[in-house]
Amino acid sequence: MASVSELYEARVATGRLAPDAAQRGVLPVLDRLVGDLAATPAPAPQRNGWLSRLRGAAPAPAPAVRGLYLWGGVGRGKSMLMDLVMEAAPVAAKRRVHFHEFMQEIQAALEGVRKTGQQDAVRPVALAVAQQARLLCFDEMQITDIADAMIVGRLFQVLFEEGVTVVTTSNRVPEELYKNGLNRQLFLPFIALLRERLEVVELVSATDHRQNRDEAGQVWFIPADTAAHDRMDALWRQDTAGAPTAPLLLEVKGRQVEIPQHLGRIGRASFWDLCGKPLGPADYLAMADALDLLFIDSIPRLSQSNYNEAKRFVTLIDALYEARVRLIASAADEPERLYAEGEGAFEFERTASRLREMRDADWGRA
Repeated sequence: MASVSELYEARVATGRLAPDAAQRGVLPVLDRLVGDLAATPAPAPQRNGWLSRLRGAAPAPAPAVRGLYLWGGVGRGKSMLMDLVMEAAPVAAKRRVHFHEFMQEIQAALEGVRKTGQQDAVRPVALAVAQQARLLCFDEMQITDIADAMIVGRLFQVLFEEGVTVVTTSNRVPEELYKNGLNRQLFLPFIALLRERLEVVELVSATDHRQNRDEAGQVWFIPADTAAHDRMDALWRQDTAGAPTAPLLLEVKGRQVEIPQHLGRIGRASFWDLCGKPLGPADYLAMADALDLLFIDSIPRLSQSNYNEAKRFVTLIDALYEARVRLIASAADEPERLYAEGEGAFEFERTASRLREMRDADWGRA
């Protein structure tokens, strides 16, 4: 099987990747990780393996190969490098998932276990994850929710004990995770755990590879005035062939989430329809699963004055980006200037970069 370095250079040779010295600089670390995985035998399958170990009838799993925490600015190629690790790793049980989506799954599983009356709900959930994946690759680790912050330490401790290797990308150094969060002192052991079990590597590059991509056909209209609305209407009529549309109602955890207009897998809503209501990651994941193309009207400037709405917009774009949903939007300004300053501006840099990439003519589901 090819190493990460070999896969990278093959893509450079065919023009699929532009050579980047910073990316090449971290390739030895990625090759080490994949080599260690190859040298560590996969655990033998065990029926009720974790229960057997509790009874002393089965050996404990081999220690997890030391993983990787790759952090740096937006558009530097972190996700691409992680995908190369996924491709090169000689591991059958492996999974690549956006961190937001993974934590939604964990919270749902915890809710189910808690109904059984178990005091330690995290352990059986973590054991179930460990039985399904020896290598877990998380894209965009960021923690802003206190519910997530209070369980990740215990969750990851069990995963590591069960021999799971973790590779994750982030825009922040570990010490910046859950910054200024409620009860952050309870979160600090998780940062220490990351430092202990993952090699922390910064990807330092001056190039944002999402910028300056070819855009064929305008899909981002500024400012969000009457002219922009008219052009959005024209594209909407074109993509729906002028057929009648209706609201799309999605069932999410016993609630109904509405997209005001839809036809087939095309939807349309205003920024306030999507982000002015108390929606969360599960709602946006459901939207992304239901649509191939989403029109968003009238994205405003974002700041401390509409901070909650801005946070929801970030989560929405994450969901659309991961699902490769095409986006057509009208907005107050270019993505890089929508959230210029104030709390939340740093996190929005990643969103702006993703919005820029989503304007590429080749963007979207195949």
